[in-house]
Order: sequence, then C-alpha cells, then structure tokens
Amino acid sequence: MGKGFFQVPTAINEPIKSYAPGTPEREEVLKQYKAYYNSKVDVPLYIGSEEIKTGDTKPMSPPHDHKHLVGHYHTAQKEHVEKAIASCLNSRKAWADLTWEQRAAIFLKAAELIAGPYRAKINAATMMAQSKTIHQAEIDAACEFIDFLRFNVEYMSQIYEEQPDSAEGIWNRVEYRPLEGFVYAITPFNFTAIAGNLPASAAMMGNVVVWKPSDSQVYSAKVIMDVFKEAGLPDGVINMVMGDPVMITDTILKSPDFSGLHFTGSTHVFKELWKQIGTNIHTYKTYPRIVGETGGKDFIIAHPTAKPAQVATAIVRGAFEFQGQKCSAASRVYLPKSTADEILELVKKDIESLNKPGSPEDMSNFITAVIHEGSFNKLAKFIDQAKADSDAIVFAGGNYDKSKGYFIEPTVIVAKDPKYTTMCTELFGPVVTVYVYEDAAWSETLELVDGTSEYALTGAVLSQDRYAIDEATKALQNCAGNFYINDKPTGAVVGQQPFGGARASGTNDKAGSAQNLLRWISPRLIKETFVTPEDYRYPFLG
Repeated sequence: MGKGFFQVPTAINEPIKSYAPGTPEREEVLKQYKAYYNSKVDVPLYIGSEEIKTGDTKPMSPPHDHKHLVGHYHTAQKEHVEKAIASCLNSRKAWADLTWEQRAAIFLKAAELIAGPYRAKINAATMMAQSKTIHQAEIDAACEFIDFLRFNVEYMSQIYEEQPDSAEGIWNRVEYRPLEGFVYAITPFNFTAIAGNLPASAAMMGNVVVWKPSDSQVYSAKVIMDVFKEAGLPDGVINMVMGDPVMITDTILKSPDFSGLHFTGSTHVFKELWKQIGTNIHTYKTYPRIVGETGGKDFIIAHPTAKPAQVATAIVRGAFEFQGQKCSAASRVYLPKSTADEILELVKKDIESLNKPGSPEDMSNFITAVIHEGSFNKLAKFIDQAKADSDAIVFAGGNYDKSKGYFIEPTVIVAKDPKYTTMCTELFGPVVTVYVYEDAAWSETLELVDGTSEYALTGAVLSQDRYAIDEATKALQNCAGNFYINDKPTGAVVGQQPFGGARASGTNDKAGSAQNLLRWISPRLIKETFVTPEDYRYPFLG
C-alpha cells in the first residue's frame, strides 16, 4: 500500500521535432537508419525472463527495398504460446499487488527513454520496417507513443482518485483491480504507438499480457520491448510472441484464464475473434472484455462555400500521408459541382509535385511504399479495374511498380456512381475516390455519406457556412467517431482527440483517454461499518 496520495507529473504532448536539413535529430536518425539497414537483427520470442529463439524464422525486409534483408524473427509453436500464458499467470499476483505509483514510474521512465536515447532508434526502425517518412515516424513512434504513456499514467491516477460518497458511520471505498486472468493484445503494422500502447495500457492497470505484434511490425516491436526492459518492466508482465495467428489465437482463446482482448486490425478478423470468444464463453472464469478498433472508409465532404485550396490540401494530406495506410485516412470524397474541377486540378498539381515514391531515407519523399506485396496487388487490381470501368476514371496517378519496392503512385479515381466499389470498399492505400454532387443536393449528399459505408471511424466536413456545418454535424453524428470540421480526417492527438469509431469500425473505447483504461479494470466496492448492529429489529417494528 502506498503511503501517500501521489500527484503524477502533468502530461503534456511531446513536441514534434522538425528534422529539417542541418538539424541534429536529422543526422542522428539517418545514422541510425544506416546502422539498421547495414546490419541484421535476430528477434526472439520474449516469454518471462527468456528470449527464445526457436529456429523457425521468417525474414524481414523494408517494403521500399524488399530484396534487402535486415533480419529474421523467430516464430512460436503451441508450446511457446502456452508458456507465455503460464508466464503471465505466474507474474500476475506480484504485478497486481505492486502499488500503482510503482507501475506508473516504469511507464513514465519508458516515455523518457523514447523521448531521449531511444528516439532515433524507434523512429529509424519504423522508417525502415514500416516505410514511414521521418515526419510520419516522429509523430507516431516517438510522439504519440510518449503521449500514450504519459497521459495514461495521468488518467490512471484520476481513475484511482474517483471514490464514492460515505454516509454517517460507514466508509465506502472502491479499489480498481486488474482483470482476473490475462489480456491478449493483437496489434497492427501501421502505428508503432498502437503496437506499444495496446499491451502497455492494460499492463499499466495491473494486468499481464500476451502480445502478438503484426508480422510486418516485428522490427520496431523489438525496440518497444527493449524500452520496456530498460524501463524496469518485470519479466512476464508483457510476453511477446510471433507466428501463425490462427494457432496463437486458438491456443489463447481456449484458456480459462483469458480475460480480455485488446485489438487493432481488420473488421473481419475482429468479428471472427468476437464469435470465437462467444463460442468459448463457458470456458472462461470471467466474461472477457473485448476492445477493438478496426476498419474505416473515411470521408471528406466539401460544401460549395469551402475554399478549394483548403479542400485540396485536406485530400492530399488526408488520403496520401503514410500511403493512405492509416485507419483514419480519407478514402472517399464528396465535392460540389461548382468547385469540383478547381479542387481536382489543385489535387493533381500537388500529386505531380511529389517525388516518385521512394525510400524514407531520402527525406524529400512524401510517399514511400505500401506495407507488403499482398497490399500492393490488391491496390493495383482496383486501379486497373477503375481504368477499365465506364463509370469511373483515373483522374490522377494510377501508376505502380514493385520491382524494387511496393510503390503505388497517389491515385485519384472520379466515380460517376456514388456507390462505385472504391467508394464503399476499404482499400488501405494511397487511392482516393471522388464523387461530384449537385450543389443543390447538399442535404441528400449528407444522407448518402451516412448510408454508403458500414464503417464509422473518421470523417471531415469543410465549409465556410456555419449552418451547413451544423447540419452536417447532426446528419453525420453516427458515421464518424472522430469528426473534423475544416480539417483532414487524420492526425488525432492523445489527450486532445481520443480516437475510435463505432459500427464496423470497432467498440469506440477511445484510445488516448480514461475510457479505454476503464476497460482493463474490475472495480471492487468495499463498505466498512464502524458500529455493527446487534439486533435485527428495525424501528418500524415497534
């Protein structure tokens, strides 16, 4: 038990470094990138105190240079997954009993390590293994991850401070216990910060975790584990395993001690996991918590009063940063007929000003590669289909090449049909589809935006007309968990814009807020009576 009520350091958003030519951070991250590129790493499984090398390995290569090998990672067999579960359960009591300020100190130290000695390492790893530009790596792997750790500590202290009222002669208090069992964290390739936050947020609240990172993010996942270890995270609290996702998941979800799923990934996979958990429900000691952030078909709608240059910039940044591989990336756009031509020409001009997609080591590149060949082939197929279809045209871009890296040129499709396939299907790449509506059909187009997609993650409206903004905000209240006015639909900042969506986009448990942390605790109310009654008779009995 702690011997005081502790105030944690006030959380502030980590300042974003510029990496402008001549800056020391630019030189440092390029030096680290070269060191990683010219060496090979061997990533083990992290189970308890062991770093296990199974000998069954898979290669790791940069998406922008897929013939170049930067290392291997070891994959787990069923016995290793079972060992990870056992490691969690063996570590649970000591970790759950550790006073909260000691847990907080570990993750605050992790934040400082990322802000300082690990900043170039985690950014360079993300640049190379996930093909992010330095700006995208900095706002993700460094700043957002630091923000998650710092703000979650602050939210944790606020949760613990929330206590019930007490009446005369009694004392009511609530303790916020971790879940009984272990949490399974499944993380995506596209954000190093999410990969670190999903296991860390559950662990911060006293839980133990089996973490399965994406196959395409293992390189930077190792850096995350290095940070946690140096920060003093005890062995067995977070166990990292890689390998066959079906085998790993089946093994974990059959355990009676499975108590929670923290997931970011595809909608289909999340629904299948939910179904599997439901099928196994009689196996578990407790009802598992299920938290997921999944797909999106995120929109921009411009009102006739919107400034064309602002709309064009929102499209280019919202759709093409990190090659459109953000859950929040703009994927469908609705433009008014009166300004559509001007906006589209501005977008085309911006696309033509970009360098051809290339390596993030060349910091003049705005666009690099998509994550793997499967993503490349899917996107190329949709682009080719748009070129062939009579109800769509490829207005800008449309080229692709995978001879060296998985490069897709930023592409704008203009569809005549508002329900054209690329207006509805999640693509997860630098391809945006535009539908031009009649100016007088503004209200009807809002209904179209709301009804077109199964997803409800992010969306944006651009307008100079406050009545139109109000109408859009009301009409689109259910189709975007994060809604942006006069901005692109990406770039949520921890502590400012808690992130998550509903419908097929997830459970909307808002990463970067106390709402998410509340899912990883099981409150216990304790009522203490100071003078205990000794007679069952109440006064009304006379």
